[in-house]
Amino acid sequence: MAINTSYSDVPALKIHSTKVRVRWAVSAFYFFQGLCFASWASRIPDIKAALALSDGAMGSILFALPAGQMCTMPISGYVVGKYGSKKVMHFALPLYSLAMVVLSLCTSSWQLAAALFLFGVTGNFCNISVNTQGVNAERMYHRPIMSSFHGAWSLAGFAGALIGLLMTGFDLNPTQHFAIISATAFIATYANVKFLVEDTGAKKQAVKEKRSFKPDPLILQLGIIGFFAMSVEGAMFDWSGVYFQDIVGAKGAWISLGYACFMLMMTSGRFLGDKIVAKVGKKRVMQMNGLIILLGFMLAVIFPYVPTAAIGFLLVGFGVSTNIPNVYSLVGQQNKISPSAALAAISSISYLGFLLGPPMIGYISELVNLRFSYAIIALYGIMISVMVTRLKVIK
Repeated sequence: MAINTSYSDVPALKIHSTKVRVRWAVSAFYFFQGLCFASWASRIPDIKAALALSDGAMGSILFALPAGQMCTMPISGYVVGKYGSKKVMHFALPLYSLAMVVLSLCTSSWQLAAALFLFGVTGNFCNISVNTQGVNAERMYHRPIMSSFHGAWSLAGFAGALIGLLMTGFDLNPTQHFAIISATAFIATYANVKFLVEDTGAKKQAVKEKRSFKPDPLILQLGIIGFFAMSVEGAMFDWSGVYFQDIVGAKGAWISLGYACFMLMMTSGRFLGDKIVAKVGKKRVMQMNGLIILLGFMLAVIFPYVPTAAIGFLLVGFGVSTNIPNVYSLVGQQNKISPSAALAAISSISYLGFLLGPPMIGYISELVNLRFSYAIIALYGIMISVMVTRLKVIK
């Protein structure tokens, strides 16, 4: 199946506003989804302390969130395909923000696990519908803009962390904090939802796919590329601080330097990525991304010192920044499967990397050490480059 990378042969989409306003509306949904997640993450220590949970118990409970996401991948793809991403976005983000509030109301471990499962379910509906909107908006623009949408999500991560510090500084408890964020998410939803792009023929496509859908080789390969990319992201999210503390030997505030470098460059790379893709093409960008990931990890592994490891993590952040956006963008340029169904399939495979990657690093580290674990993850960069090179349909 060939992918049309010229954006010239795409279905006509109904648009109720200017392109710029549509882009701002879609970006707002990416931002507030990221803000809700970052807000929850910023108050995990407070909720853990309030419920008197051990590290092990909290770690086990946290698995409920990806479990909720994984369980609803096929359902969310079908619902978005049948009713359209614009209609789903009417309730997806508000429900996601309300589920966040529920997290702060839990008084026992089982309640928190159930609430996290719900948070994962609603988050998955947000994920599939907002990325379908991103695909639609990029089709409308006839040029790459997907990376900037994911940049808005990453930017929300910084905003969520800063807001969390402010809320803690003002002695607001998690319930008050989350209620404020939820209220702004409701306002953002109904201020922007009317400017989203309608999915033409969504119901007809969904019915057709229900009868004839078979696993598509291209979708499977894109999903595997996403798996490697999200494994890298998970390795950095969960283990970069530990690497700086245990391997690099950083002290105090310097322990967070590696994670900060990674997030800074990943966010910057996403805002720069669309222009780079427009100039050199997705294939070359994704090939270079894989090599940059390899170089960054190996720099940090071979020279485990604060300056070199920081530079290495900067490179990893830049290398991983546009991989997932480009994979999602490619979904919108194929015409065999509706974007919502393809996104659900690819997300299911990709998210396994985010779920399984960090525990795998822990197991390898237990057997050998964390430097060896990061050297193994570095090879994922090579796998990304090789797989992209083998996919002749990517231009």
